[in-house]
Amino acid sequence: MTDTPDIRTLYDADEIAARVDAIAGEIAASRPTHLLVVAVLKGSFMFAADLVRAMHKAGLQPEMEFIHLSSYGAGTESREIRVLRDVESDVAGRDVILVDDILESGRTLSFARDRLTERGARSVHIAALLDKPMRRKSAISADYVGFECPDRFVVGYGMDMGHKWRQLPYIGYVVQDGAATAGG
Repeated sequence: MTDTPDIRTLYDADEIAARVDAIAGEIAASRPTHLLVVAVLKGSFMFAADLVRAMHKAGLQPEMEFIHLSSYGAGTESREIRVLRDVESDVAGRDVILVDDILESGRTLSFARDRLTERGARSVHIAALLDKPMRRKSAISADYVGFECPDRFVVGYGMDMGHKWRQLPYIGYVVQDGAATAGG
């Protein structure tokens, strides 16, 4: 007996690659200054890696950094965001692209954007591979969106379920007991 969930393809590898190239083109067209790409760990690592390579093909020379954030709290309490790994580069005067796998509640990306803005970034734009606007808790939107995501639990292309399925070259959704589950 296996504990492998039923995972159905939502966006295949070719669709993802085409959209990543298109986003890189949109970013290049904005003519950023001293571009810094900040990947929000862990889920964005595949998207961020492919995006900076696509930016290079589009004529940009981005530098890359990482931020790792965690939110915690109990029950209905307000969740606090904690910095596990921070951006080490000076962001003052730079155009920053904050890259995340999924924009859902928006709390973590709002926190990261505000943190980089307070440090003097010239601009902070958000590139989200997936957007789940129906789950939004903060007034935030992505400047660059890969795909709108249905209200399903998604895995693959860096996103996990219990630390599994990040390696999938596509984005899939988990079906359990014949019905798609919410989350992601």
